[in-house]
Amino acid sequence: MNSQAFNTSQIASVPESKGFWSRDLVSTRDLNPAEVEAVLHLAGLMKSLPAEFRGALAGKQMAMFFEKPSLRTRLTFEAGMASLGGTTFFMDQTHERIDAREKLSDIAHNLERWVNAIVLRTFDQQTIEGMAEHASIPVINALSDLEHPCQGLTDYFTLQERFGDLKKICLAYVGDGNNVAHSLLLTCASLGSHIRVAAPSGYEPDAQIVADARSIGQQTGATIEVCCDPYEAVAGADAVYTDTWASMGREHEAGERCKIFQPYQVNEELVSSAASHAIFMHCLPAHRGQEITDAVIDSEQSVVFEQAENRLHVQKAILMLLLGGEMSRLQIRSAHA
Repeated sequence: MNSQAFNTSQIASVPESKGFWSRDLVSTRDLNPAEVEAVLHLAGLMKSLPAEFRGALAGKQMAMFFEKPSLRTRLTFEAGMASLGGTTFFMDQTHERIDAREKLSDIAHNLERWVNAIVLRTFDQQTIEGMAEHASIPVINALSDLEHPCQGLTDYFTLQERFGDLKKICLAYVGDGNNVAHSLLLTCASLGSHIRVAAPSGYEPDAQIVADARSIGQQTGATIEVCCDPYEAVAGADAVYTDTWASMGREHEAGERCKIFQPYQVNEELVSSAASHAIFMHCLPAHRGQEITDAVIDSEQSVVFEQAENRLHVQKAILMLLLGGEMSRLQIRSAHA
């Protein structure tokens, strides 16, 4: 662990703002730059000193509603909550949308009386926003078609472990301008880092997300670039990232997308133009032989399983910050003492 991960001064200052500690994580934009750094710092503490946080959320309960299948997101949230002493209730909504049987506001008003937090993995971002609007307890976005904030935070935590100062690195994202790309853009902006996103024409990241990232970047010194040429994006980059070409819900477009995205495959030829020390990233699951080749994802420079592991630690930090309140400050300072 790089020593930067143990800078707790920024974490300790966050509660005084009365911001992050009692609200939702619907979008990466819900966090200001100091709060994004606080998540990464606390994740570092919790990863290195897990015993110091056992029982920190004892008595807390979390309900999870997933409209999409999941391996990493579900298990890391459940394992993380259990390691903190809390309890999780999982609702499988893959057979129907969350609000198919009753009004979303009615569901929210029920849940706020039973549990302490709601985690949603949905198709529509509006479902998560609606739940947060009506529920008086924290709501966490565990993936929507627009954003994947837990993944973006995890990826930059992984980059911080590897490189230390995030302001000195460049991440190249190659492929579909999807929810993961959106969260990477926003997280990069908050941390004052440098990102290049290369996507085919018509598949670029959402224009508003890019505009918001650039606006945040004006405060932090971040560099946000969007282009169409994958070689331009990867040239000299410290990390090369890709994701599936057809996200969940768009499987019917897979055949057409394979033709369009073939020039964006992360293979040995493409990554040869990155920095010699470059690492390779993927949020998984990977469609090997499509967006990424076996030679790249299985190479010694691949950190895909480090990313998967770090979902646990970052999501524990998010839960702690949202649900821990005063306890968070005491735990952080005790662990650092």
